[in-house]
Parts: sequence; structure tokens; C-alpha cells
Amino acid sequence: MAKLISLLFIPLFFSFLISYFITPIVIRFAKKLKIMDDPRGKTHPKIIHDKPTPRGGGIPVFIAILIASLVFIPIDKHLIAILIGAFVIFVMGFLDDRYNLNPYLRLAIGMVAALIPILSGIGISFLTNPFGGILDLSNPLISDLFALIWIVFMMNMLNMGAKGIDGQLSGVTVISAITIAALSFYYSADITQWPVIILTAVTAGAFLGFFPWHKFPQKIMPGYGGATLAGYMLAIASILSTTKVGTLIVVLGIPLIDTGYSIIRRILSGKSPVWGDRGHLHHKLLDSGLSKKQVSQVYWSLTAILGILALNLNATNKLYTIVGVVFLIGGIIIWLTYRSK
Repeated sequence: MAKLISLLFIPLFFSFLISYFITPIVIRFAKKLKIMDDPRGKTHPKIIHDKPTPRGGGIPVFIAILIASLVFIPIDKHLIAILIGAFVIFVMGFLDDRYNLNPYLRLAIGMVAALIPILSGIGISFLTNPFGGILDLSNPLISDLFALIWIVFMMNMLNMGAKGIDGQLSGVTVISAITIAALSFYYSADITQWPVIILTAVTAGAFLGFFPWHKFPQKIMPGYGGATLAGYMLAIASILSTTKVGTLIVVLGIPLIDTGYSIIRRILSGKSPVWGDRGHLHHKLLDSGLSKKQVSQVYWSLTAILGILALNLNATNKLYTIVGVVFLIGGIIIWLTYRSK
């Protein structure tokens, strides 16, 4: 119990307090920082808020993760690289909140951020084969390439599929981070897992502190920086926690699959896959009559269910679960699309 408190609860609560008290300061100075998002006069179909709302959720989240990590995690080259990568995302997010950067520029900067921890030695050296055995990725080039793809993938999937509704991103991120922390704690007899537990606890705490200000009716939005920082931290944690990539895919199955369908749909219709539209699952659920609060609750509930499942499934059953979720979400999206016509 003492180990659980010291590795999980104390870092989480410390990070929570920092994020909780810094967020209203960001809200207060949003106009001066020029990070207000005013929907008036905008015609983009993905916009669903109806009054000026601050962006900048990445600011308190990053500050909380930075301070709590330096306080509770032994400083080594890996931690420094992780935090430098997070800082790059923080700066990119602030610039996007203020100037609305081109999506392709954001993607390029995100790749740079992801490369920083990889160059410090954080890579995916193996994957569990769902049909038996281990997929050896120990070749440095292959290991680094898989890690780069995974981190950038997670950053953009969280941004595209999990931040459209009040409270959606922060709730989903907290649940996912706690799931990874629980998985790492299972292996806590190995002291090399202790920093991973703390890192995920810090991440959960940062988004938990942001949550009261982000939930419906939101007083601040996470912005691109907050969403990509969530994906970045979760991706890093999943690599460090004995490479449990499959676990995170299951936990985040809803937003990941929703985004995958959206990308395919845009490409097939001749549109850019990175430009937003109103075709995501959360848009469909809103159009079906659910409130913003109810849509967020659907995402939180399904993520929690998948998180519990992920902790109790072997690699083969994780694959079957992911395939099942693909068909389930795809079927719901198709049904909601044709139902509204």
C-alpha cells in the first residue's frame, strides 16, 4: 500500500494541484495571450462551441507534467529527452492556439518532438505477436522507426478523435493513463518500472486537474497542444511499460478507430486527411440528439470498459477485441450517417 501511495497517489495529486490552480490563470489571461477561439464569423463545420472560449489547455498540463516529473522522477537522459519533446509540443501548441498553424507544419514539428526521446534511446525493440511468440524489432533503425510512427500516430489520433467535446479529451486521457499506470504497477517488483508508474501518474494528475475547467460547460479548450501532449505522453508511457502498445490501442480504441474511419473517408472523397470536418463519431452522436455532456460520458464509459478489458486480456484476445471494436464503431458511424439523411 505504501508503494502504491508513493508511486501513484502522491505524484498524481501533486500534478493535479498544479494543473488545477494554473488553469484558471491561463483562462484569465487568455485574451492578453491572444489565444481566444471566437466561433462568431467562422463557418468551419467542426466548430460546435457557440461563444468565445480560451484555447491553451496545453499550458497548465505541460507545466504540471514538467514540475511533477522533476520532483518525483530521477533525472536521467531519458526523462530530459521526454520533457524536451514535451516542451516542443507545448510551444507548437501555443503558437497554434494563437496563429492557427498549417496542419502539415504541425505534423512536421510533432515528428521532431517525437524524435527527441527516440534519440535518447527510447524505442520499440519488440512486439508481442498475437498469434504466438515475439516480433523482434531490436535492429536500431527498425526500433526507432516503429517508435516514431507510434508516437506521432498517437499524438495526431488523440487530437483528431478525442478533443471535440467538452471534457472528452481530459476524461479519456485520465482513464488511459491510470490504465497504463495500473499495468506498470503490476510489474512494480521491477524497480525500472517505478519511473513509468510515476510518469503516467503525473500525466493523469495533470489532465485530472485540467478536467474541472474543461468539463461541460467548458471554460477552456485543450487546443492542439493539449491533445498532442496527451498522445505523446501516453505513447511514451506505453513504450516504457514493457512495450504495451496493444494495451493502449485497446483502451483508446474508440477515438483511434473513429479517426481511422475519418481519414479513410476523407481520402476516398478526395479531401486532405488532416483537415477537420464534421464526420467524427462525436459529431454524429450530437446530431442524433445526445447532449455534449452525454457524448463525453459515452466516451469516458467506453474507455473505462476497454481499459478494464485491456488489463485482463492476452495479446490474442486484444487483437480480437480491437477487430470487434472496429466493426462496432464502424457500424455505429454508418448507421448514424444514414439515419440522419
